[in-house]
Amino acid sequence: MHNLIIIGAGTAGMSAYKEALKHTHNIRLINDGAWDTTCARVGCMPSKILVSTANRLHNANHADRVGLNLQIESDTSRVMTHVQALRDRFTRSVIRDVDSWNPEHKISGQAKFINANTIKVNGEQLQAKAFILAVGSTPRFDQDDQKALGDRLISSDDIFELPDLPKRLAVIGSGAIAIELSQAMHNLGVEVTTFARSRHVGILSSDNLQNIAQAHISQNLNILFETLPTSVSLDGDEVVIDYQDQQGQPQTIRIDYVLSAIGRNSLLSTLDLHKVDASFTDVKKLPIHDDTKQLGDYPMFVVGDAFSKNPIQHIASFTGKHVVSNALNYPQVEALPKLSPLAIVFSNPQMAIAGQSKKELERKNIDFITGFQSFENQGRARTLGKNFGGIEVYIERSSQRLLGAELFMDSAEHLAHMLSWMIAEQVTLEDILDCPYYHPTLEEGLRSALKHARRQFRELG
Repeated sequence: MHNLIIIGAGTAGMSAYKEALKHTHNIRLINDGAWDTTCARVGCMPSKILVSTANRLHNANHADRVGLNLQIESDTSRVMTHVQALRDRFTRSVIRDVDSWNPEHKISGQAKFINANTIKVNGEQLQAKAFILAVGSTPRFDQDDQKALGDRLISSDDIFELPDLPKRLAVIGSGAIAIELSQAMHNLGVEVTTFARSRHVGILSSDNLQNIAQAHISQNLNILFETLPTSVSLDGDEVVIDYQDQQGQPQTIRIDYVLSAIGRNSLLSTLDLHKVDASFTDVKKLPIHDDTKQLGDYPMFVVGDAFSKNPIQHIASFTGKHVVSNALNYPQVEALPKLSPLAIVFSNPQMAIAGQSKKELERKNIDFITGFQSFENQGRARTLGKNFGGIEVYIERSSQRLLGAELFMDSAEHLAHMLSWMIAEQVTLEDILDCPYYHPTLEEGLRSALKHARRQFRELG
């Protein structure tokens, strides 16, 4: 019997394997598919390569914002080749690491449970004292659309394999992935139509920032809020989409591909978990303890995108590493350490949440003050020609500690990191205002939001 079996060799599984090796070599790592990560192959890295290229072209096309009159002749024929070449470089780095591991520990195949201590893979039964389930997720599709469109319906797992940029693209969804790819494709000259079930874009929970983001994004991107296709069909090599506009009038567009970005489904459904417990038939209702990642009372622990409210690379890596202690010490399990929350969308401008979101604080009935600053007239943002968006900071009324922040602004990724670190240190409003703010910088916009919060505290006495 093995001390530990890890199922899935993505970010979380790899992190768990490296940590487990510090304690035992009586271990197996089972993986069904490529021995690399979703992030490197079809997620974080190729999407950010595409976004970076698109942003470079977008900035050049809007150089008039900084007093330049540029005559741009862009050739985007090499964009997908560039994305794939750099993506392959990242995946090769991951695979080189995997190739250095003990080959006896690695098994390629699909695992299925027979009982709580036994799995079957490639016709062989393996037993372990504990399991870490890091099987990841797969893109969600509308089944009827998939039957109607075949390979003309693609996901974020497929789009980076296209040999060339499409001429016309429809995107279904308005979450983080949908907005990133919609804007990137549009900025690269693709004719993009984005269908959004609601009016919500990206990750922002603040109504104020949502309104700002929706207004700004829709200025350039053809995003159809509260609108979904009524039918899709193929006409030769073209996809025909019918829908009703906001006035209820029928509309039709013809495009090359439909990109489905409506979320992902857990691959826990492939493991036959019902053979462990008859109640484990619906993976969405599995009793996974949020603090320990334990599945029920069994020696099984779930990490990564397989079951996560925050399917983010650094969280998968962190929890994969720290869950090993619970797996090896079962039945004694402890709450895993927690990272200060941090989420970023590489939209244009970027969205970010550091610490707790506004919606989360309201749901917990926490008494807090909101400080806001628009970036429309912020000094450094205006000099950059990127004076749009805004920032909110959330300060606890009783302690005046910074609890969270939401951002929609240029380069939000950097300011969000700093805010997340500050929140982890439990700094107060005055602590942050006492820090230096170089002039002129975007950080001065943060100071303005903090000062707005301080004025409210003084008015409250």
